[in-house]
Amino acid sequence: MRAPSIALHLTMRAIVYSQPGSSSVLDLVDREPASPGPDDVRVRIAVSGVNPTDWKARSGGVPPEFAEVVPNQDGAGVVDAVGSDVSGLSVGDRVWLFLAAHQRPTGTAQEFTVVPASRVVRLPEGIGFDVAASLGVPAMTAHRALTVHESGPAHLAPGALAGRVVLVQGGAGAVGHAAIQLAVWAGATVIATVSSDDKAELARAAGAHHVLQYPDAGLAAKISSLAPGGVDQIVEVSPTQNAALDVEVLANHGSIAYYANNNGEEFTAPIVASFAKNARWQGLLLYTVGPEPLAAAARDITAALQDGALPVGADAGLPLTWFPLEETASAHDAVAAGATGKVLIRVADDLV
Repeated sequence: MRAPSIALHLTMRAIVYSQPGSSSVLDLVDREPASPGPDDVRVRIAVSGVNPTDWKARSGGVPPEFAEVVPNQDGAGVVDAVGSDVSGLSVGDRVWLFLAAHQRPTGTAQEFTVVPASRVVRLPEGIGFDVAASLGVPAMTAHRALTVHESGPAHLAPGALAGRVVLVQGGAGAVGHAAIQLAVWAGATVIATVSSDDKAELARAAGAHHVLQYPDAGLAAKISSLAPGGVDQIVEVSPTQNAALDVEVLANHGSIAYYANNNGEEFTAPIVASFAKNARWQGLLLYTVGPEPLAAAARDITAALQDGALPVGADAGLPLTWFPLEETASAHDAVAAGATGKVLIRVADDLV
């Protein structure tokens, strides 16, 4: 049994903000590492992952509910201390985190963070912190999108989507990338749509069987030629733009899982065509989805990691852009500007 850890640093570096605004509200400060509560885990962060939700939460115009907030929901590192009631995690475990800053001020843009043990997942042997910090919001969103069909499955595993056709709209984004990887791992035939030749190469590298580009007036016909029986499941980044097309190519009893509002805040869909196909329109948001889907996603993503199904990097379809902790503001700006791939923050040089 490992002995409880003793913090070697009286202070740590942390990125904080107290008011909403541009990235200029982010400050690098020294703070004392917090101690974990009974159900908490303290993690020494190696890599912090940046998602659109991070800069949107910071800039949304709503004052944070805490006096000081550390941003970034996703990250990876090493367990430094565990609460008295925590089981299944030990000091020294390599882990990935999700929703670290949800209803808490304890994001991953700092050297140590304290989060509920339920949001900390042990990494399989050999998985790098770059992969681990790229999971969280993108992979869990993708998992949920692939598990809302009325016929299931509720869990992903090899063969779980055998015989299904999955359409990933926006296959070069972080969620699209994870959706391609998870769907291929689960046995689906995957069609991805992208907006450029470069992004088409990324979607192919992620494993998509077919890649189509938009805008294209013949896109629906091309999708239907690849899936004559219709698309079973759609992972949708822009319902405003794609709703009519989605219904057109959908199979009977198909699902359309939408997780973002790219290109607009509202969408319309053909009513008769939707109910004639028994279409399931499924919105999803990790913050409100509930503990059971999150736990299912954590289990299945871990299994996919063990099978080597979720690599990152340009060769795997998800280019990585790195920033040091002191340049977190620039990392947020890069994501807000639409950086292709995944933006990561190197927090602990000796762990990465």
